[in-house]
Amino acid sequence: MEITRLFEILDRFEKVNPREIALGGKQDELWQTYSSKEYIDNATSISYGLMHLGIQPGDKIISITTNRPEFNFLDMGVQMCGAIHVPVYPNISNDDYQYILNHSEAKMIFVAGEEMYRRIKHILPECPKIEKVYTFRNLHGVDHLNELISIGNSNAKPDELNLIKDSINTDDVATMIYTSGTTGQPKGVMLSHANLLSNVDASRHIPPLTPNYTALSFLPLCHVYERMLNYMFQYNGYSIYYVENVATIADAMREIKPNIISTVPRLLESIFDKIMTTGRKLKGIKRLIFFWSINLGFKYKSQGNSSWYYFRLWLARKLVFSKWHSALGGNLGIIVSGGAALQPRLASIFWAAGFFVLEGYGLTETSPVIAVNDWGKNELEFGTVGPVLKNVKVRIAEDGEVQVNGPNVMKGYYKEPEMTKEVMTEDGWFKTGDIGRITEFGNLKITDRKKEIFKTVSGKYIAPQLIENKLKESSFIENVMVLGENQKYPAAIISPNFVHIKNWCKVKNKHFSSNSDAIKNTIIRERIAKEIKEVNAQLGEHERIVKFELTDQAWSVDSGELTPTLKLKRSVISSKYATLIDKLF
Repeated sequence: MEITRLFEILDRFEKVNPREIALGGKQDELWQTYSSKEYIDNATSISYGLMHLGIQPGDKIISITTNRPEFNFLDMGVQMCGAIHVPVYPNISNDDYQYILNHSEAKMIFVAGEEMYRRIKHILPECPKIEKVYTFRNLHGVDHLNELISIGNSNAKPDELNLIKDSINTDDVATMIYTSGTTGQPKGVMLSHANLLSNVDASRHIPPLTPNYTALSFLPLCHVYERMLNYMFQYNGYSIYYVENVATIADAMREIKPNIISTVPRLLESIFDKIMTTGRKLKGIKRLIFFWSINLGFKYKSQGNSSWYYFRLWLARKLVFSKWHSALGGNLGIIVSGGAALQPRLASIFWAAGFFVLEGYGLTETSPVIAVNDWGKNELEFGTVGPVLKNVKVRIAEDGEVQVNGPNVMKGYYKEPEMTKEVMTEDGWFKTGDIGRITEFGNLKITDRKKEIFKTVSGKYIAPQLIENKLKESSFIENVMVLGENQKYPAAIISPNFVHIKNWCKVKNKHFSSNSDAIKNTIIRERIAKEIKEVNAQLGEHERIVKFELTDQAWSVDSGELTPTLKLKRSVISSKYATLIDKLF
């Protein structure tokens, strides 16, 4: 059946693919599941409840929550009555919360529970448009989502709801997503039903069209990447289980045994680091076989592996990589990676292990996918983000910028017509701000952010992300920022991977008492210097890192160095580590 509005996914459930388990999530350590009928009933009751409380088409409703089935009840309920869902990250600053609550002119907020409510409670008096707060968890003094559902059940008006649904156009705004941004105030990206559905339609054929698939969702649903995939999973009829806490992913994988997950490179790196930590504890022949398999896996090529290689790989899969599959539930076949560049070494080792890692690329403004690796006519090519989606057009501008045209491009930034105009070309193409090229196999390769490229004093251009991504391939480096604008040479501020370093030191029978001691330790500094030297050998002379400094803190969203999508906040890092930067130059 043709779908032109997102909430018609519910109609598809009912008419084409009813599910006994459509959605699942944990409550009090037990999995609570919902059938497609329960999903539809809850979403419809929320629509009735919102209508009874005076919500009109075009009104904004904010949710601030971790992943849970109820997100979908609310999302579809809001959309059916013509309102606009504004999902917000649970871990942004108070200033950003206040700005978004006021700028969006939202009338209601739905929060995860007590902790989230405490974070915004003191801001609410400064947000006069907010009329009501609900929670997804029982909380003294604040109404629960179930109370809204109860209001809806008591005030059902199906004819009125159907009139509203019929009046909603495919080009109407379905959601507003505030980009975290590395500088300035967050911008409200307006996405229509057509925007998101164009992405669903172009990507839904990539994973198997089988209704017995199970997906595990743990990336924030407030991010358009996980949100669009969530719609695509539902369109394909998959059962979706949600994980609120990233720390419980491993347990959930074993319990749910998913067939498909979406992730970001950092989490994939974390999985690999844990596997390596386990491997280092092995002794004798088991240890030798483990590291032989790892080294073989790193040599896996996206094309051109020999028959002899595949024979050895078959052996490695039986002896070692099969255990990876067991640890990840036993059924996992597809891993979708996005949000940042995936290191080619990670792609090769996971493909060698028998996981299909599909790297994609996009922005909030493009709903989000522009390109993604698949099993189409283009060759799989590590280090690229695959072919451009079938309904999207890409061109490379004279300065190397990737520009996009298609039904996935946003309607604009809310209340910011000038900002919207700035990111569009005169002939209507969206300017991504990313530098890239199309490879000989027809795949898109992203090399850097246009605004982050800088010149040294000698006039040589440096693309910092390219160097940073190479450096982050090292297990010793968690995060890094390359800098050197108007300086004689490039240098780097490095946040080491202290977990890996600690394990490495144990093997070497060396110890450090704190992170501060670790970054002063000569042996550790020399080891990181060796990693930099190996990367420098792959770079042009003007690109090579001449000096580096180490921080004694891991960079994170909470400490301010990273955006919620784990991108570097360069201005924050530059300010926070100004003394270290002065030492570099």
